[in-house]
Amino acid sequence: MVKHNNVVPNGHFKKDWQSYVKTWFNQPARKKRRRTVRQKKAVAVFPRPTAGPLRPVVHSQTLKYNSKIRAGRGFTLEELKAAGISKKLAPTIGIAVDHRRKNRCLESLQVNVARLNTYRAKLVVFPRRSRKSKVGDSGPEDLASVTQVLGSVLPIVKPRPTAELIPITDELKAVKGYQKLRLERMNARLVGVRKKKAEAAEKEDKK
Repeated sequence: MVKHNNVVPNGHFKKDWQSYVKTWFNQPARKKRRRTVRQKKAVAVFPRPTAGPLRPVVHSQTLKYNSKIRAGRGFTLEELKAAGISKKLAPTIGIAVDHRRKNRCLESLQVNVARLNTYRAKLVVFPRRSRKSKVGDSGPEDLASVTQVLGSVLPIVKPRPTAELIPITDELKAVKGYQKLRLERMNARLVGVRKKKAEAAEKEDKK
């Protein structure tokens, strides 16, 4: 706050305002350029997916965001081993690998292994040489009907919580929720005191 008998601030900030005006007339052209680049990239990487390799399902960090799921950097070596895919083969068939990530629970491991198995079932592997195919390459029928995935590979579907609606009965109306909560809170608070009293009473009975 201003103190003492000073001059009231009167800054002249409207000088040379033309230099600070920002226009956005290049937005349509940039939009067209981005679309052209996407189309060229799709042609260059055909028949691979345009969004890149397959990513795992991971939980975000910290207590605030760990309930949300998103795409991770890559699959762990343990997940690849459980799915029967070697760590050297995975990048060649469009699977991202992250050797630093660790599986903290069995549920995430099972989800990502199932994701890998689903991907392997839908995968079409082109032979390196058109005249000579190896073990694991797809047949000519699959190669003829192949289409390029334009979005992300196996998009992550985030679960939405659902509430079950039930009719309110007289039995539910008779339950006094506030009193029950107060009673349980008191029981939790007096666990130690009651245990001590019970032990003292048991000692007196033995005497």
